[in-house]
Amino acid sequence: MRRWIIGILSGMALALPLANAAKAESVEEFYRGKTINLIVGFSAGGGYDTTARIVAPYLKKHLPGNPSVVVQNMDGAGSLKATNYLYSVAPKDGTVIGTFSRGMPMEPLIGSGAALFDSAKFTWLGSTTSEYSVVLAWHTSPVKTWNDLLKTEFTVGGEGSGSDSDIYAMLLKNLFGAKIKLVTGYPGSAELMLAVERGEIDGRASWSWSSLKSAKADWIRDKKVNYLVQLNIGRNPDLPEVPLILDLATNEKQRQILKVVLSRQTMGRPFAAPPGIPEDRKQALRKAFDDTMKDPEFLAEAKQRKMDVNPVSGAEVEKLVAELYRTPPDVIAEAKAAISAGK
Repeated sequence: MRRWIIGILSGMALALPLANAAKAESVEEFYRGKTINLIVGFSAGGGYDTTARIVAPYLKKHLPGNPSVVVQNMDGAGSLKATNYLYSVAPKDGTVIGTFSRGMPMEPLIGSGAALFDSAKFTWLGSTTSEYSVVLAWHTSPVKTWNDLLKTEFTVGGEGSGSDSDIYAMLLKNLFGAKIKLVTGYPGSAELMLAVERGEIDGRASWSWSSLKSAKADWIRDKKVNYLVQLNIGRNPDLPEVPLILDLATNEKQRQILKVVLSRQTMGRPFAAPPGIPEDRKQALRKAFDDTMKDPEFLAEAKQRKMDVNPVSGAEVEKLVAELYRTPPDVIAEAKAAISAGK
């Protein structure tokens, strides 16, 4: 018995250093001295990129250990490239986060089939705002109203499958018969803005109102653009005279399809981390994002940069995504057909 007890105690003594070595380090210890890469699914200069660059230093401020947060652009296929990377390739330790098109969460359901992710498994951090979008036409275009769009060819630019600009162009063409011609493949909003000014395209089938106010306030001030329709569930108070797409629906089936596709507007500027990161780091990232959205210095900078802040929490985005994935299959099938380029 004595030898048995000595053996047990000896084993415990040998195991103690191993247990101490395996003890999980705190979130602060993990992040101290590290760099978080914030992947943006579009090129520099657009709305998603600008939002990420404003948010980044405040995430550093509010994360335990104050890691550096470096913005990296990974444009391609309307941010599908970055979303696939974030889900499948990026380290799942809390050192990589990303922002991508608000339409990406629905891409596995109603997209082209190139989505290699399950939106319900992302670690959702939140969204800086719920978004409003408009169909926008350059002032030289003969298309100046919704009714014009139903009769006159209108060339719009897009960023690739899954991006709002492409999805909404097809939605309006297939569901309402709009005379839209889509030229896709632009890396981001900055290139689309330049294409509009050069006359390469007539406009864009979805332009975020907050991005437009921030990046091209002169277009609004100098009346260089016309707004044809609002693509939202609810009306933007800034645009009381612009028709709301839901009001133009002629039957309940159209309204159901519109609600499926337009629900993405609630998560206007989503931020996420890969699936499967440690729970304590997930909670730290979410708290840092929430604290950023309430930070007086951040809010002052956002106001100065004309960036809308109407935050949606990570838990709320997670709930919305789960609800979208419970949409009846027949409605999903019709929504997918409505945004198909092949129709």
